[in-house]
Amino acid sequence: MNKVLRNMPLHCSRLLLLAAAPVVAAQPMLEEVIVTAQKKAESLQDAPISISAFGAEAMEAKGIHNLVDLRANVPNLQLTPHPNSATSARIFMRGVGNNDDQITQDPSIAVYMDGVYVARSQGLAQEVADIAQIEVLRGPQGTLYGRNATGGAINVVTRAPDLGEFGFSQALSAGNYDYFRSRTSVNVPLGESFAAKFAYLQSEKEGFVDNIGTGVERFGDQERAAWRADLLWEPTDSLRLRYGYDRSQIDDTPMFLTLAPLYPQQAERPSRGSEFVDNLQANDVTAQGHSLTVSWLLNDALELKYIGAFRELDNFTYQDYHSGVPGDHALIVTVFDGPQEQTSHELQLLGEAFDSRLEFIVGAYVFEEWAESVDLTVLENLPIDLTGDGSPDARSDVYIFRDVEIDNSAQALFGQATYTPQWLDSRLHITAGLRVSQDQRKAIKNTTTELRDIAPLVPLPFPSPAMLTMVDPEGKGDRDFDDVSPSLVVAYDLSDAINVYAKLVKGYKTGGYNVRASSVERFNAGFDEETLISTELGLKSELWNNRLRLNAAVFQADYDDIQINLQTDPNDVTVTDVLNVGQAVIEGAELDITAVLSESLTLNVNYGYLDPDYREILGENGEELRDMFRFVNAPQHSAGIDLSYVRPLSFAEFSANLGYTWQDEKFSKTTLDNGTYIVDDYGLLNARVGLSDIALLGGSLRTAIWGRNLEDKEYYIAHFDALVPTAVFGDPRSYGIDVMFEY
Repeated sequence: MNKVLRNMPLHCSRLLLLAAAPVVAAQPMLEEVIVTAQKKAESLQDAPISISAFGAEAMEAKGIHNLVDLRANVPNLQLTPHPNSATSARIFMRGVGNNDDQITQDPSIAVYMDGVYVARSQGLAQEVADIAQIEVLRGPQGTLYGRNATGGAINVVTRAPDLGEFGFSQALSAGNYDYFRSRTSVNVPLGESFAAKFAYLQSEKEGFVDNIGTGVERFGDQERAAWRADLLWEPTDSLRLRYGYDRSQIDDTPMFLTLAPLYPQQAERPSRGSEFVDNLQANDVTAQGHSLTVSWLLNDALELKYIGAFRELDNFTYQDYHSGVPGDHALIVTVFDGPQEQTSHELQLLGEAFDSRLEFIVGAYVFEEWAESVDLTVLENLPIDLTGDGSPDARSDVYIFRDVEIDNSAQALFGQATYTPQWLDSRLHITAGLRVSQDQRKAIKNTTTELRDIAPLVPLPFPSPAMLTMVDPEGKGDRDFDDVSPSLVVAYDLSDAINVYAKLVKGYKTGGYNVRASSVERFNAGFDEETLISTELGLKSELWNNRLRLNAAVFQADYDDIQINLQTDPNDVTVTDVLNVGQAVIEGAELDITAVLSESLTLNVNYGYLDPDYREILGENGEELRDMFRFVNAPQHSAGIDLSYVRPLSFAEFSANLGYTWQDEKFSKTTLDNGTYIVDDYGLLNARVGLSDIALLGGSLRTAIWGRNLEDKEYYIAHFDALVPTAVFGDPRSYGIDVMFEY
């Protein structure tokens, strides 16, 4: 119990002790789930929010090692790779997200690691060496967090050191496709009030598409490593300091992009690439950061907390698009290389008053970011117009060099308070929150275009040039954005085991700049912020003598000034303009059920429903374009069912887990101007069987065999337009064994 207390805010000790109090039960019961989504340790059932939480055991059973592995496990959550790099994760929640990964645009879903905001989607496929829990918060966030988010937030919580106890764990996994994974963790006490923890992770897996051209051997290889060091010091009962350093390295090879017909037809999963692939290069992405968290209990009812962090990202990615289709070259090659640095400071005051009837948090947040992206896009053998008569008269390899630099800053004041009046038997809880945001966005863009290997298609009125170089005027933008976002929640306890809530909350995402703009004037003008107002009704309940947990939420989101990508040149996928021309309504529902069917058998069911509808999209000249646009990564239905069986044996505990996840078809391109891009519906069957609590050398051993996609389904995880219809396939059947020793 002491370990748990040290990992949570100090003012939450009393709640956790009550939650951990022994209960004499004549029948099997649900285990309580503790979350920190609202900046305090509380039962999942008491948090008036639609949330999915995965602890260490659940992540191990489901094979969740990083954010991308959440893909099929959370209703109304979608994670897809960006076409330029599988190391970048595009996150959509409740139909809201970013379909691009430009450094000049903020994400719609906020990702946090131990309370520290991670600003860029590049590198989000990274491994984290020692994860304790992942929490997925659906709907707008802001009054409790340093950054705002219109779609939701994902919290990654790592394991803190343990005072006074030496600990060691070693986990090994192996499987087909030469899969190997090793995680080592050591906890070292250094006196009664100081402890250190170190963790290292290495993961490797071969891709399923061979490269028969030059360069790396395969597409889709995974080669990753992660380090983590934590120091915990508690000099007094009221003061705790935790320092953490993490580093993640991704050396994956590029994913394979296959030529794919338009829906409803589907390509076959490939096993080899083209002989014309030339010098295929591995990615090289390093993300690392330092964080310091200081918690000071001023008195029994008041805590002061500081979270400071510095993070940096080095991002080199390489992607080959369709070598050998239709000729002996790649249609497109993209190369990105650039650093990013961010610094953040957050101060929180948490407390309670009026005999604990009032709980509150107020905070201030400061964020600074600098980044540069030097990228090259090569379009090979492209028709071009040299004479300016509007028709192509030559073919050329087009090299677009782009250098983009950003300098961003943000400040925010936020707060939230929950009051429980004495009347109505203290069953009513009223929560009000407010966030005041100020964002500054600066961006500079330099673009140079070179035409190389020009081959005339018709006689030209001038000598055929060998190469042409065109330098665009420098783009420069500098804008400020302000916002006030309120929230209101009214919750009522129908009984000790059933409560309902109604929530009204506003989300805001700052404006920015578009590096793919059709002109320098469009880049300089940038685009404005977008807002989303969400209304949600929720139910949290534990029924059937605490053997059935049923949580449900229905919501409607009014989405305004949506930042819409308009492809202004249908023949050039590299040019789009971002305009605030969209209005939409998103309706949906989420359902989570956990049922203890017997002492050994537990059933989990989750379901998500989405119905997004654009109400208005205006073109450049005010024309209505709504019928041409669709919400991407928003399947109407998504569901999962999970059955777990646990039985004690004389020498160990036997466990078995069978899970099936399914999602409906979904649009994967925002516009219908060049065909309908749809990822068809698919379901995946996974299983795991293991033994745990095996006594060995004074410690505990557990082992398991597992299989994923047992039916070997062929399915897309992305489908998009890259001059030709293009798809990325999900992994085929995989299987392996896990072994873990803990002391």
